[in-house]
Amino acid sequence: MKKMMCAVIAAAVSFGLYGCGSSGADQAAEVSGERADLVIPVSEITETAKFYPVTVEGTDMEVFAVKDSSGNIRTAFNTCQSCYTSGNGRYKVEGTDLVCQNCGFHFTADQVGANSNGGCSPWAISAAERSDTEDTVTIPYDLLVSSKNIFANWR
Repeated sequence: MKKMMCAVIAAAVSFGLYGCGSSGADQAAEVSGERADLVIPVSEITETAKFYPVTVEGTDMEVFAVKDSSGNIRTAFNTCQSCYTSGNGRYKVEGTDLVCQNCGFHFTADQVGANSNGGCSPWAISAAERSDTEDTVTIPYDLLVSSKNIFANWR
């Protein structure tokens, strides 16, 4: 069922990309031939982070989306501002927390985007950097391309 859902969603590539599955579990969508934005359905965003893999110009990347305790949507690249160079600075979900796989630091959804000056925290995508509608959250292609370097060592 999950694979069928991903196949149906892949047909919508000309309208944007919908990520399927969780961190590293599914094949990433390729976003290199066209200037395709990453489009996340708001209906999928809950208090538990969901990961959206994407490949941009040959670089595997991942974005996650989560609702904070006030119901606000928070988005970030699945890589840590401090640990990204290690290649292991990615997050996994434990309960409703996000845990850095390099240093073990735990984050709640309320902390995503709270520290944009470095340190061990997710590389946030602010509301100003994305385009939200009632039904979708869109991460622009240009932002994906300009952020490829933080995934250079990602494993």
